[in-house]
Amino acid sequence: MATPTHSRRTFLKTSLSAAAAVGFPTIVPSSVLGQNAPSNRINIGAIGVGRISRVHDMPGVWKYTTGARNNRIIAVCDLYAPRVEQGKQVLNGVYSKQTGKDYNATIGYSDYRELLSNKEIDAVIISTPDHQHARLAVAAVRANKDVYLQKPASLTISEGRFMSDHVMSSGQILQIGSQQRSWKQFYRACELVRNGRIGDIKHVEIGLPGDPSGGNPDKMPIPAGFNYDAWLGSTPEVYYTVDRVMPQQGFDRPGWLRMEQFGAGMITGWGAHHVDTAHWGMNTEHTGPVEVWGTAEFPTHGLWNVHGPFKTDSVYANGITMSISGDYPNGIKWIGTEGWIFVTRDEQASPTATAADKANVDPLVASDPKILTSVIGPNEVQLYTSDDQHGNWLDCIRSRHAPTATAELGHRACSTCLVNHIAMKTKRKLHWDPAKERFNNDDEANSMLSRPQRAPYILS
Repeated sequence: MATPTHSRRTFLKTSLSAAAAVGFPTIVPSSVLGQNAPSNRINIGAIGVGRISRVHDMPGVWKYTTGARNNRIIAVCDLYAPRVEQGKQVLNGVYSKQTGKDYNATIGYSDYRELLSNKEIDAVIISTPDHQHARLAVAAVRANKDVYLQKPASLTISEGRFMSDHVMSSGQILQIGSQQRSWKQFYRACELVRNGRIGDIKHVEIGLPGDPSGGNPDKMPIPAGFNYDAWLGSTPEVYYTVDRVMPQQGFDRPGWLRMEQFGAGMITGWGAHHVDTAHWGMNTEHTGPVEVWGTAEFPTHGLWNVHGPFKTDSVYANGITMSISGDYPNGIKWIGTEGWIFVTRDEQASPTATAADKANVDPLVASDPKILTSVIGPNEVQLYTSDDQHGNWLDCIRSRHAPTATAELGHRACSTCLVNHIAMKTKRKLHWDPAKERFNNDDEANSMLSRPQRAPYILS
């Protein structure tokens, strides 16, 4: 006999499919089973329980204990055994406090495939290093799980296209962690830009820092309880050293963020956020630039090898130009024929610091303050509204509506960042076809759209 939770999941899938077939709203009302009943709860597994999971992704979900967003993270998975235990302890403590009872039910896994095979899990949060994102997302939707995927969407453009296509064909809900779409000032900035409050957009400036050189390259023994081969995944086999991976103790900024083997550095790290926001305001969310060029400084010593100071320029088919550089204030500035708007985060942090120094900044400014108080009429462009990125994901798991940051939108933001990164590496003007997702007449640049993948971790 099926368990109550399994029965609930079968009931929901059947009810949602039937409702969609006849055009009824695909939301099961709380009166059916009781909105806060355990049998009506979304059960979630967390894959990767390091820094971003502990401070952002899991807290972003576990705060919802009632109503339509009612959920519980019932399992954690990590390739480093101590982090599995730490993740269990954190969740057991959270749920003990929430329920007022001793809670010790969080399940721990060392293999994501075992977590995905758990039929009680409805959805997963993927908070792993960048090079694992696309493969794990594809595995999750194939297992009929909905997904919250940390940005950037993929390590390469070809992986991102593969992932987005599979998500779209699966019918599963995937939300990219582009949380600026759910922050009021970014929404407001894009709303004003899209409705012509600064006239026709001519140019966009995006401020992004680079990363420092450094890192200890000395070979070290692999820590006990760490599946380093699986952690390397599809990337080449290289010796272990802590500055290539993540701290063995604590949750400071990990070294893999500064290794090209596992990502492209800040151009995708923060760039995936800012480019996505820029595209939202430009109404170019499903495309990319057609020309791009740039330069960057890359380290000549030490272990870390992602870009440092850089500047890239690009042109879109609609004539809008974009420049990305650390010489600009961190954020996005749209410049139009009738003024400009600049938006950034409320607290501006130094992402390259191990202990981030934060300072309050004015998150939304314009060439004329009156622009910011303009009222958007009912017949003007109305953007997708979300009050919280994780909350919107939970809403969409219930409703089966598209979330604010779909796999395709995440892929397009990431691919644009990677096109800029390829321009940094080639040091020449490139001509990009955003429909075909290839460079025109440039074999060297096209060779960078994918990377060789190491068995048995091949995305297929």
